[in-house]
Amino acid sequence: MEKNGNNRKLRVCVATCNRADYSKLAPIMFGIKMEPEFFELDVVVLGSHLIDDYGNTYRMIEQDDFDINTRLHTIVRGEDEAAMVESVGLALVKLPDVLNRLKPDIMIVHGDRFDALALATSAALMNIRILHIEGGEVSGTIDDSIRHAITKLAHYHVCCTRSAEQHLISMCEDHDRILLAGCPSYDKLLSAKNKDYMSIIRMWLGDDVKSKDYIVALQHPVTTDIKHSIKMFELTLDALISFNKRTLVLFPNIDAGSKEMVRVMRKKGIEHHPNFRAVKHVPFDQFIQLVAHAGCMIGNSSCGVREVGAFGTPVINLGTRQIGRETGENVLHVRDADTQDKILQALHLQFGKQYPCSKIYGDGNAVPRILKFLKSIDLQEPLQKKFCFPPVKENISQDIDHILETLSALAVDLGGTNLRVAIVSMKGEIVKKYTQFNPKTYEERINLILQMCVEAAAEAVKLNCRILGVGISTGGRVNPREGVVLHSTKLIQEWNSVDLRSPLSDTLHLPVWVDNDGNCAALAERKFGQGKGLENFVTLITGTGIGGGIIHQHELIHGSSFCAAELGHLVVSLDGPDCSCGGRGCIEAYASGMALQREAKKLHDEDLLLVEGMSVPKDEAVSAAHLIQAAKLGNVKAQSILRTAGTALGLGVVNILHTINPSLVILSGVLASHYIHIVKDVIRRQALSSVQDVDVVVSDLADPALLGAASMVLDYTTRRIC
Repeated sequence: MEKNGNNRKLRVCVATCNRADYSKLAPIMFGIKMEPEFFELDVVVLGSHLIDDYGNTYRMIEQDDFDINTRLHTIVRGEDEAAMVESVGLALVKLPDVLNRLKPDIMIVHGDRFDALALATSAALMNIRILHIEGGEVSGTIDDSIRHAITKLAHYHVCCTRSAEQHLISMCEDHDRILLAGCPSYDKLLSAKNKDYMSIIRMWLGDDVKSKDYIVALQHPVTTDIKHSIKMFELTLDALISFNKRTLVLFPNIDAGSKEMVRVMRKKGIEHHPNFRAVKHVPFDQFIQLVAHAGCMIGNSSCGVREVGAFGTPVINLGTRQIGRETGENVLHVRDADTQDKILQALHLQFGKQYPCSKIYGDGNAVPRILKFLKSIDLQEPLQKKFCFPPVKENISQDIDHILETLSALAVDLGGTNLRVAIVSMKGEIVKKYTQFNPKTYEERINLILQMCVEAAAEAVKLNCRILGVGISTGGRVNPREGVVLHSTKLIQEWNSVDLRSPLSDTLHLPVWVDNDGNCAALAERKFGQGKGLENFVTLITGTGIGGGIIHQHELIHGSSFCAAELGHLVVSLDGPDCSCGGRGCIEAYASGMALQREAKKLHDEDLLLVEGMSVPKDEAVSAAHLIQAAKLGNVKAQSILRTAGTALGLGVVNILHTINPSLVILSGVLASHYIHIVKDVIRRQALSSVQDVDVVVSDLADPALLGAASMVLDYTTRRIC
């Protein structure tokens, strides 16, 4: 078998030390086991897995049908600083015999535990390649130092976030040996929530407990400030007792200080309190369901700031143990948790809320990437690590196929006729586009949006695109903060007071942004078009209706009631034609596609539309396009209608110049090129001399609505992870 220069299977040793790291390593182990033609798997179990007080969690590895090659008792009891050091020393004494016997090609080590440091040290000194999972992250306490020490010993790195990748590069690690894969546990998390969960809740919390009406508490000692962390745990338990909700309390890990924390639990009678269930261990599959449907999670576990975000469950993060972690908006930090009242107030603020699902730490496709990465390792390459010292390359994208992915957004455009979904890259390239007729009812429409987005997200994986989020452009008035369509245009029926964010976020486990189509056109110009780099400009969309967007000091203006930039409803005549808004003389009543279609029908009914070289089939409705065609072929009346429409639009632009004084006006949409010269002429005749130099241009973007929807995702996620 020939694989990247290797003439045999890759022998992989996975070493797991505790229940937490096994939840990250298990998906990789299953993936390796599923490909026996490429890999041989050896499993080494050590640390707290083998201690009864911590649940004898090695049993769950056996229940997952993995053969444990070696069990190493490496923990020196005492649960203080000295015991941690002695445990590392004991592991260093025992590991060489195991590694000499197994002779792995590569050892997979996870995270930042002291046991993992012993594993990495032993493997490095015995010339065994090391793949480190979750390097580059920043949390707090001694864990950071251990994590970064393992990074320097490791030969290959699998990280979960863009920031972690940047940190690894800043630490002089070789760019080509870093894989941004996401967290392996997310591969299981993102498919977990729809399973039968009530039986699990009842098993651990009692038959009378309902979903979203209980708390999960998981708090560990902070090894750099044990005394304070014990006091904080005591305050947490007091707050939970006062809050009076059913609570599942997991025992702390084996770090220094854990014995004292258990004493606090017993002193307060937590194990016998009717509102509490105290347990040493919960199997990961069941733990997922418990946190997914909890009313809140509280403590200082990395699980709270990482995995729980996938479900949008509220989290209260106490103290400094996770202070440097990237978090979703579901996490409320109580860094100075020095009073019971602070913690109690946080519980009142968070309990029972539901936040958008966050995918900061993964998109559910980490394991396939990691397996490809393993297959690419060439055992003939020199073992000696290479460091890339500053200056760091500006372009950090990878050159090898299994790493290279295109950061992308799912863009949705809800038009009066069509519903479009596209995969849009960071550079504004539409990688793939899907189009369907927009259904007439709410139920059909929302189901079609979900179906198209799910299909596009699945296709994105095949196209090597990583979807960062979903952006939606829709007609009408939108509250972008809540992701709700407040009032729609008449073209889209049953579309008032519609929450678009929640169903899409729950289905796709992605953050979702929603805005008005005119605002999206302005955002598209700001990121990809002629507004790029400009501080102030205005976009006018000329299509079925007339819309717009205003960029002021580089930011989009929404207005106090999300009604800013309704530029189509600027009044340019007191006695003009009726408008769809209920008013008269609006720009839209003159210059929109609907207005031109109305005038075209009038001409056609009077036999004044068609000229030589034109025809309208009987089964085809008269449209604005026929009016434009007639004008081009010399129809004087059609030319007059277009001139009046362009003049109305031009007067609207003059009002915009006088009111906002932008540095640029961009005309977008299918009618823009037909109006541009008339608009400029009106400006020359009607505008103040001080604004006549403001340029008016036609947009060169083919799909401003889709690109604007994508830009909401790409701008926000880029700003968040850099």
